[in-house]
Parts: sequence; structure tokens; C-alpha cells
Amino acid sequence: MEIAKYWKTIVDTMQDGLMVLDPVGNILAVNPAAERLTGYSAEELIGNNCRTLNCTGCDIYGRGEGKQWCSLFVSGEVRAKKCLISDKNRRAVHVVKNASVLKDSEGRLLGAVETFTDISEIVRQKLEIDSLRKSCRLEEGHHGILGESQPMQALFELIENVAQTVAPVLIQGQSGTGKELVARAIHEESPRSAKPFIKVNCAALNENLLESELFGHEKGAFTGATDKKIGKFEQAKDGTLFLDEIGDMPLELQAKLLRVLQEKEITRTGGNTTIQVNTRIVAATNQDLKEKVRSKEFREDLYYRLNVVPLELPPLRERQEDIPELVDYFLAKAADEYGTSANGVTKEAMDMLCHYDWPGNVRELENIIQRAALLSPDAMLNAADFPGLVSGQGSSANNASLEGLINQKLQSSLSQIDLQEMDNLYEMVLHQMERPLINIVLEKTRGNQVKAAEVLGINRNTLRKKIQTLNITTKRN
Repeated sequence: MEIAKYWKTIVDTMQDGLMVLDPVGNILAVNPAAERLTGYSAEELIGNNCRTLNCTGCDIYGRGEGKQWCSLFVSGEVRAKKCLISDKNRRAVHVVKNASVLKDSEGRLLGAVETFTDISEIVRQKLEIDSLRKSCRLEEGHHGILGESQPMQALFELIENVAQTVAPVLIQGQSGTGKELVARAIHEESPRSAKPFIKVNCAALNENLLESELFGHEKGAFTGATDKKIGKFEQAKDGTLFLDEIGDMPLELQAKLLRVLQEKEITRTGGNTTIQVNTRIVAATNQDLKEKVRSKEFREDLYYRLNVVPLELPPLRERQEDIPELVDYFLAKAADEYGTSANGVTKEAMDMLCHYDWPGNVRELENIIQRAALLSPDAMLNAADFPGLVSGQGSSANNASLEGLINQKLQSSLSQIDLQEMDNLYEMVLHQMERPLINIVLEKTRGNQVKAAEVLGINRNTLRKKIQTLNITTKRN
């Protein structure tokens, strides 16, 4: 047919992205729509494996060719499958995928062809509608939790499912991953959302104070108990009690908590009356409770009582495709709270942020973005605005070479400057840097020392001492 001569023109005018693959998944050809969808040029895609796009709809075995490599070659086709792919900027893109294997006239396998339809806007609108239906108020992300990556989408689905039950939940994850946000999301998604959400930090109080905080006490129960106190279990009646840092709870209190979970009742310290409590327990820890059970630091029976529904929060380094969205959110938040002018980051800076290991997770990212926004006068933050990352735990080879250069300069300086002189120089430079930095942060936070300490990454008492030592005048607007 005459029209067959124009197959390339037809493919190039398609609105859907199209890729042609060989039997081991290497990309042989793409159309312009695929370039627009992924952000990669044809030259960047052709010759690379399709795993570059991290498609969540692929069942990959990774052994040999065809059926030994991917489930597509087993079924022969994929029809209207909703998936997530990662574009060049590590952003998740919602797509509908269709695919089919290609064979020659004798039935020999040649490869496969795949098409992708971008449905990101449709998904975004659906999420907005769902959010309005659920709460009738504006929310950022999923009850304040942001992320389009596959681990976060799985987490959101698990939150919605577990919220409808009354089973205890154990949230595990590193510091800074957002365990309290997840606990609140479970409460707000549940039928108990109109009831109290009460938080207790088990690591912040000694055993006696923690017992009183949880169960309350009667007047005269101990020295200083001049009045009756209602404990957190009673305050959270018919609601949710969030026990943060549960791994630090003393063993004796663990036994009492176990009885509450079994009997659904408490007794105030110094009292004899049992009080019925219908309180859901959500606990969280950044510790390995299984290891603490083995070392007899945590009760095994309590562990299994709490771990009915386990939720594991992924560290930020395992969902780096969410970093651009988080950066945008934290920049907007800093502008709203402090009136900062930064509204974006350069590609170089974003690449650096996306390749850093983030040992402090989302909390560390927020602090670094907030600090950079406060100190930079520019609308676009660049790599120089994040000096702490240069010598941090990033994976870039440039960091290693830079660290080596600094060490070399330092060693050569040690032979020429005595230690006392270096101490004096250090103190002088430190004071010269700290004073203007603290002044700027105090100005941006309108004299609020609690917020300023948070931005600077120090506690409030340390900030007060520095203000006195550096003779800084503070004014609160």
C-alpha cells in the first residue's frame, strides 16, 4: 500500500509515546511523544535498557532473552495497564501502557513495541476530587505526606486500608521519615477522626513520670501529687493514642501496656477503680524491636500485640524521585512562613540533592531547604547554597576528590601554624560567620528564637548562649 511508506510520519505524529525494544529490553527506537513524556532525547534512550524508566508495570526476571527476561514475552501482550514511570528529572509519571511482542513471518522473536499514554493530569484531578470528598478542606499531599514514588503509593494504600480497622499498628522507620505524620494520617482516615489524637514520647520521660502521663494518678498518690490527673489513655478515649519511641519504654511499663491492650481498662496510679478505655494504639520506633526482644529489652508478647499491622517507612534515599516535589513544597512553605523569595533550584543543585544519601531523611531535607531559602537572596537556589552537602554523604566522585584536596591543604597548613594559632583563627572565623548568620535567621523568623534554633539546627538553650556571647540584640515583631 502507498500509505505504508509513511509509517514513520504516522508514528511521529502520534500523541502517545512509542518505544521499540529488542528481546533483552534494549531500546531500538522512540517517537517524539516518548521524548516529551520521559524528558529524555532519542539519543539518550536508544541503546539503553528500558529499565531506565523504572516502569512499575513490568514483571522482570532478568535472565536471558524473551520469556527468560520479562513477563511481556510470556503473555505476548499488555493491555491498558496503569503504571508509573520515572522521567529524566526523577519525577513519577502516571501512564497507561499497551505492549505487544514482535515476531517475523516464521514466528521468530524480534522484540516488542510499547505505547504510553500520559494520564498524569487525569490522576491529579482525581486525587483532588478524592481529597475534597474526604475532608472538604485543602491538604498538601496525603494528610501532609508527599510522594509519588512506588513505595509511597504502596504506603498510602496501606494507610487507607489499616485506618478502617481497630488493630494496633507498629510504624517502623529511621528518624526523620515522618512516623508521626503517618500515625495522624491513620487516625484522620479512620472512623475515629472526630475523636482525640494524643501523642506521648516514651523516650522523653523517666519511668514514674511516663506511668503518670499514660495512666494518670489520684491525689496524694506520691509526693507532689496535689491533684488528680487524667492520663493520656483517658484523654484519648474513643480516639487514637500515638506512642512514639516505644522501644524506649521501660520493661515494667511494657507489662502494664500489655494488660491495657488485653483488658481494655486502666487503673490510675494510687487508685483502685478500673476505668474502661476504648483507645486505639499506634506505636512507632526507629529501633530494631526484634533485636531488642532477643536481648530481653523488649517484651516478646507486647511486640506481637503491637505488630498486628506493621508499616515500614522507606528512607528518603530509597525514594529519591520524590525529592523534587518535596523541595518545591518546602520552598513554598518557607516563603509562606518567613517571606523568603526562593522559588526553585537549578538543575545542578537538584542533581546534587537527588544524589545525596540523606541520613536525616525528610526532616534533614526540610531543614536544609529552609536554611538555604533564608540565607539566599536569589529566586533560584544553586549548588553553592547547599555547602553542607559537598562534604556530606553524597555519592558523587567529585565530593571524594574535593575532600582529598581539603585534607591535603590542611596537612600542609599544620606544618606552618602552631595549634594555639589555629585555635585563635578558628574562634575568630567562627564568630565572624555565626553573628551575621544568627542575625539573618532571627530577622527572617521575626525574633522567634524557637523557630530560629530549628532553622539553625541547634537547641534553644544553645542559641540563647550564642546570642549572649556574641552580644546580639534581639527584637520580636
